[in-house]
Amino acid sequence: MTHASTPMPGQHLPAPVPGRVLRSPIGLSHAVTALLGVVIVADLLIVTASLNMRALMGRMASGNTVALDEGELSRADYAMAGSVVLYGVALLATAVVFIVWFHRLRQNAEIFAPGALSRSPGWAIACWFIPIANLWIPRGIAADILWAAQPEPRSRVPRHRGLLNAWWGAWVWALVFDRFASRAYDAAQGVDAVRDAAGLVAASAGFDMLAAVLAILFVRRLTAAQHEKALVGPAAPGR
Repeated sequence: MTHASTPMPGQHLPAPVPGRVLRSPIGLSHAVTALLGVVIVADLLIVTASLNMRALMGRMASGNTVALDEGELSRADYAMAGSVVLYGVALLATAVVFIVWFHRLRQNAEIFAPGALSRSPGWAIACWFIPIANLWIPRGIAADILWAAQPEPRSRVPRHRGLLNAWWGAWVWALVFDRFASRAYDAAQGVDAVRDAAGLVAASAGFDMLAAVLAILFVRRLTAAQHEKALVGPAAPGR
C-alpha cells in the first residue's frame, strides 16, 4: 500500500484527510498470521496433553494401573501446565500485534470514508478492554472497516461479512467455552472429574484452533481488501 501523499503514476487514491496518510497493514498482517500459527501449535499441544491426561485418568478409573507411576502422572501434569503457559504467552503476543494491525486498518478506513464510520479510530484499541462490550463492539468496527474498503459504489452489506461473522462467532464461543473448561479442570477432584475436565480442555483447544484459522483467513481478506482499495478506488463521501 502506498501513502496518500506519494501516489504511483496512474494510481487513484482517496482524497487526503488532514493529518492522516494511508499506512500499509501488510507487514502487520504477516506478523499476526505467524503469531496465530503459534497459537494453533500451542492449542495442538494442549489437545495432546489433555488427551494424555484423560487417558491416564481413564486407566486409573478402570483399575488398570499396571506400569503407572507417580512420575508418569507428574509428567502429564507438567505437560498440561507447560502447554497452557505457552498458549498464554502466544496469545498475549498475538493480541498486541493484532490490535496494532486492527487500529491501523481503522485509521486507513477513515481516509477511505472520512466522517462516515460510527466510531473514531481510537475505539479500535479501547473496545478490546471494555468488559462485556468487547464481545460485540470490535465486530462492529471490523464491519465498518470492511464497508469502507469496498469498491465503489459501496453496498450496505460488505463483502466477506460471512467470514467476519464466522470468525467472530467462533472466537466468542471459544472464549466462553475456554472459561468453562478451565474452571472445570481447576475445580476437578477425583479421577473421574479430572478425566472429564481434561476432555473439556481438549475440546476447548479445538474450538480455539478453529477460531484461529478463521482469524487468519479474515486478517488476510481484510488486509487484501484495503490494499486493493488503496491501489484502485477513490472514496465517496458519506454512506
